[in-house]
Amino acid sequence: MHLLLVDDEPLELEQLEYMISEQYPYWTIHTAADASQALKILSEHPIRLSLLDIQLPGKSGIELGMEMKKYEHIDIIMVTAFQSFNYAQASLRLGAKDYLTKPIIEEELFHVLDQYKYAAIQSHIVQEALTIIHEQFSEKLSLSSLANQIHINSTYLSRKFHEEMGISFSEYLNDFRVQAAQRLLRQESEKSISSISEECGFSSQHYFSSLFKKQTGCTPREYRIREKV
Repeated sequence: MHLLLVDDEPLELEQLEYMISEQYPYWTIHTAADASQALKILSEHPIRLSLLDIQLPGKSGIELGMEMKKYEHIDIIMVTAFQSFNYAQASLRLGAKDYLTKPIIEEELFHVLDQYKYAAIQSHIVQEALTIIHEQFSEKLSLSSLANQIHINSTYLSRKFHEEMGISFSEYLNDFRVQAAQRLLRQESEKSISSISEECGFSSQHYFSSLFKKQTGCTPREYRIREKV
């Protein structure tokens, strides 16, 4: 699922993105600091859900939300630091699905977002495939072995997975493994990079480092040092 976060506070935007990506690692998250950036992203990506800060420079979140109403497939959740009845009322008139106040509490955020957990997934086949990937990503998992566990043809699974997830099975698996590696690099400071590579299902540390840098812009070692600062 494609999610759009709009907030003009860089730190709050970064923290919100971090919380959501940890809980929903298979979502594609886009960020914008104002309405013009948000509208550009909307024109280029199939956004399903957007969290809009009400207080934005230029057009307010309410005004941006009104423009977004032309995209009928997009749900809107308003976010604000002010517990105002007027804001809540304006959000309801806009047709927002929910209304969150800052500082955002993880439990409240996830309660709202859980209903979109499998928003883009229409078949039980892909849901079952995701469950297996999340449980067995550290093992030697291939498309054919996954298809065998679900008892369907691997070509059919490949097509359904790409249709509903927007990326291929191998891309999703590698993305999920890299995200798992990021968590371990942050949380297990004494664990070697080779051990993390193996624990996340990579057969080659060189391939792991290469893929990690391609996706994050830095090597695993650089990432670990950066996260300690």
